[in-house]
Amino acid sequence: MIMEKRKAGFVAIIGRPNVGKSTLLNNIIGEKISIVTEKPQTTRNRIRGIKTIDNAQIVFVDTPGIHRALKGLNLFMLEEALEAVDECDLLLHMVEVYPKIEEGGNVWHGITEGTYYITELLKKRGFSPEGKKAFLLINKIDRVKKHLLLPVIEKFNSENVYCEIIPVSALNRDGIDLLLNKIVEYLPESPPFYDEGVTTDQQLNFRLAEIVREKIYELLEDEVPYSTAVLIEEISERENGMLYMKGDIYIERDSQKGILIGKGGRMLKTIGTRARQEMELLLNRKIYLDLTVKVRKKWTEKEEDLKRLGYSRK
Repeated sequence: MIMEKRKAGFVAIIGRPNVGKSTLLNNIIGEKISIVTEKPQTTRNRIRGIKTIDNAQIVFVDTPGIHRALKGLNLFMLEEALEAVDECDLLLHMVEVYPKIEEGGNVWHGITEGTYYITELLKKRGFSPEGKKAFLLINKIDRVKKHLLLPVIEKFNSENVYCEIIPVSALNRDGIDLLLNKIVEYLPESPPFYDEGVTTDQQLNFRLAEIVREKIYELLEDEVPYSTAVLIEEISERENGMLYMKGDIYIERDSQKGILIGKGGRMLKTIGTRARQEMELLLNRKIYLDLTVKVRKKWTEKEEDLKRLGYSRK
């Protein structure tokens, strides 16, 4: 009897901010691994989601959106993405198609701004059909007529960077089965890295903190969400069986603290209620969530604060 060879590998998902990377990861894994909001730069850390199918295990690595950054939190996010690029077995570069593509028009009008910068970056890092392997995923194809994708595909084909170009809809799962089959083709032979049934390697405290941060992004506008960090400092079980969780929300300025707490504490209460409800679904436990807002001035720029809040590579 011939045993089918087992495959496993790390597959990084990169792209400009807000093109659908986290949505793709969640829909492939079948559960919420990465938080998702309509705001760009929601993802700050590399997030692993694990998909085991037949004789293959795919370890997807969701990454912060690639953008030009020089310092602080933004530089950390860029470095997170670039390290995933350099360490992966296979790369998925996701681009977003806009419905304003018109026949005879400039095909780049229909692609996320800054996408070509990433293509050039991949060239410099040795990605090509003959070298390091990358797929181009053209996302949100449900928003455009199929024949209008052809000039976009031809343009990217001419760059000689991608070994596969696959149109998908991360939200509607169009093209996802084809994508998974193609990924398995390119994976190296290897035993699995994780036990079957494991879907992420995130620590519980981090996952719960991300839920709180997601609710802040959903409920608040302007610079406040981008100036916010969350730490779950304590998880303990009470005598009545309820889980007690102590969370600290860090903000950069006193004026932002007032906005986050809200009049009469109503905004903080809403954030806490929405976060607690999702945590209870995740853990199937009753939870008491105790949130406190603290000010750390300019924490997004200070290495000591970034390290304490989980955003440092040093």
